[in-house]
Amino acid sequence: MFGKPLTITGTTIDGLLLVDLPVHGDDRGWFKENWQREKMVAAGLPDFAPVQQNISYNDQIGTTRGIHAEPWDKWVSVATGRLFGAWVDLREGPGFGRVVTAELDPSRAVYVPRGVGNAFQTLLPGTAYTYLVNDHWTAEASYPLLNLADPTLAIDWPIPLADAVVSAKDQGHPHLAEVTGVRPRKTLVLGSDGQLGRALRDRLGEAAHLEYAGRTDLDLTDPGLAEARHWRDYEAIINTAAYTDVDGAETPAGRAQAWAVNATAVAALARVATEHRLTLVQVSTDYVFDGAAPVPYAEDAPLCPLGVYGQSKAAGEAAASTAPRHYLVRTSWLIGDGPNFVRTMAALAERGIDPRVVADQVGRLTVTSDLAAAIVHLLHTAAPYGTYHVTGSGPPRTWADIARTVFSLTGHDPARVQEVSTPEYFAGATAPVAPRPANSVLDLAKIIATGYRPAAADTALAEYLQDA
Repeated sequence: MFGKPLTITGTTIDGLLLVDLPVHGDDRGWFKENWQREKMVAAGLPDFAPVQQNISYNDQIGTTRGIHAEPWDKWVSVATGRLFGAWVDLREGPGFGRVVTAELDPSRAVYVPRGVGNAFQTLLPGTAYTYLVNDHWTAEASYPLLNLADPTLAIDWPIPLADAVVSAKDQGHPHLAEVTGVRPRKTLVLGSDGQLGRALRDRLGEAAHLEYAGRTDLDLTDPGLAEARHWRDYEAIINTAAYTDVDGAETPAGRAQAWAVNATAVAALARVATEHRLTLVQVSTDYVFDGAAPVPYAEDAPLCPLGVYGQSKAAGEAAASTAPRHYLVRTSWLIGDGPNFVRTMAALAERGIDPRVVADQVGRLTVTSDLAAAIVHLLHTAAPYGTYHVTGSGPPRTWADIARTVFSLTGHDPARVQEVSTPEYFAGATAPVAPRPANSVLDLAKIIATGYRPAAADTALAEYLQDA
């Protein structure tokens, strides 16, 4: 038992990990670090943030408990004695019903993910084992229970169940054929009625664990947001909701709305994500930069927003970053299913109108389907948390360049597009005008390093117009 190095071994049940623990002993007894976050996370254990510890003490050999698939992750470690453990995957999917067994003693523990049923049989008298769990037990919690003697499991109990100590309740659990698989925790997409929200719906599809909420389904500015959902049932929140009227944000009413949606509501979401250990995906913008840099902006470039919209989004970034599990995804020049610059240029070309388009702002178009795919990639690959830039790739273009390309691809003369400067374009405006960053080019090296390569912006534009 003594002298083992910290070693983590996977099993045939996805996420179920057997862990050898260093135990130090002498003639006085022994000592071990039962849970040491820094070392164990570095070794490969999930950072599951336990909030409650339970201890099970068993007088007799053969005391058998389970099979229970509680709705939380568990770290089970023997304090004294020895156990036979049996685990059954009760999650929806191809692994449903898969069984793993192993013996545990003080030098061997197990990490059990949510939805995997566990049962333990004591092999020595006076055996005690501890559970660290990442949710508080409540009487209202419901979860699958499975019969210890189910013949389809073929568990080879060291002490036959007929000779074991088993409660009447555990003896009466249903068989595997009667058990409904545990669904994944939910993913909530906010702003689902917007361009990016619709693209995420197309990408993720429809399933019981996917929820889409538009502005009328969930008010992010409601003080009761923390109680608006049973948040322990959720895994991730993807927030695409935003106040995006850049010029309207410069008005008194618009300023209040921009800060309420883009900053205050994000802070509330971050508190929910922190308290319930959810992953928060917050979508942000190139407008958090002033556009004065001569090179593409990296993720760690200093923020310097010029207008109210950019300032409110920068504040939202700061709030989202307080959630331990967060992806902050900055993008620029978004086009998708809805009104946008490209659709406007195509309509003007068709109507015979020759537009004046600014030529002193540089950036890359981003198609919503590509941005949605990048967000799903970050979540599904469990990429390191933090900030990522996602736009179309390839050479930067001006708005005038893009307008000419739209005219050309739709069979119209690109020379009809007249180049102007930003001050010229807004000359004579009677309503407030927000300042725009001259350079909106975002560096893409970090997202590419995760294995996702954004689509070439020029190619994506041509495909977008074909499908429009």
